[in-house]
Amino acid sequence: MREQLLAAEKITAIEWRDGALYLLDQRLLPFEESWQACHSVAAVAEAIRSMVVRGAPAIGISAGYGALLAARARLEAGGDWRAALEVDLQLLADSRPTAVNLSWALNRMRDRLQRLKEGDDPLLALEAEAQQIHQSDREANLTMAQLGVELIRKHQGNAQNLMTHCNAGALATGGFGTALGVIRGAHLEGLVERIYADETRPWLQGSRLTAWELARDGIPVSVNADSAAAHLMKTHGITWVIVGADRISANGDVANKIGTYQLAINAMHHGVRFMVVAPSSTIDMALESGEEIPIEVRDGRELLELEGRSMGDAVGVLNPVFDVTPADLIDFIVTEKGVVERPDAAKMARLMCRKRLH
Repeated sequence: MREQLLAAEKITAIEWRDGALYLLDQRLLPFEESWQACHSVAAVAEAIRSMVVRGAPAIGISAGYGALLAARARLEAGGDWRAALEVDLQLLADSRPTAVNLSWALNRMRDRLQRLKEGDDPLLALEAEAQQIHQSDREANLTMAQLGVELIRKHQGNAQNLMTHCNAGALATGGFGTALGVIRGAHLEGLVERIYADETRPWLQGSRLTAWELARDGIPVSVNADSAAAHLMKTHGITWVIVGADRISANGDVANKIGTYQLAINAMHHGVRFMVVAPSSTIDMALESGEEIPIEVRDGRELLELEGRSMGDAVGVLNPVFDVTPADLIDFIVTEKGVVERPDAAKMARLMCRKRLH
């Protein structure tokens, strides 16, 4: 399957070339494919904050390259560049709070600096580290795709109707996707009849991005309103919900795009299996439970503006963009280190002690 996925690859959203980070602007999809060049750490931080790039793994990869751009500028400026660099790393860390991959990537870049030997070129070392973060995510996607497909085949070996929420595809990662990597692999293996993609309000990542990705790959996909999910589970024979994650706590609670929690509740009621697919960099063992995960709340205008006009100037708005799904609603967490069935703290701890499978 690995070679089949590599041969079928069509979408790339992150590129490092000519000393700059290039990001496919996801705010403009599917209407326009436009690349934004980031030549500075400030530009990378703004691209993350404004959702030019989104998805936890993609944010982490971008942050790695952002740290490299920051180090280059600080070295050129002279003085105590290492101390000055911490200001830039904090700027990146503050750009979006929920996805732990961001801080994970920044810590890897810090660690690489600490391991420099006398005579090492810091920029060459940091560039190699950022590229390794990027490439290792691609490899993790491939491993997770194979593991997730085996679960689908094991529990029901014929073509199935699957549901996903938000976008956890090539646009959100360094490669083929977490949830969509599994879906792409399942399609190659003849295990997909149709994918149902929740629209994912208010940024419509499901209808704008996921449907766009799957249609380009020739995978049958139907977009539905978020509020139609329970009805579709009841009437359309959906067998799996497959989603990504932005942060997973030590007990297996999962923070993902707002609406995931209610999707898991609906799945349990209807006997639909629930799979979370995420690299181990998304697991935050420092947090005991999902109650400790910081939840980003964005500007209420994202909910109230339609075609540039406000629909409710006199009303209050609450716009959390993530929620936490308790571990007891999750059937499987799939990572590049292996699969955790019915996650809990002990199983998550054992998983994190394993080596990567690839």
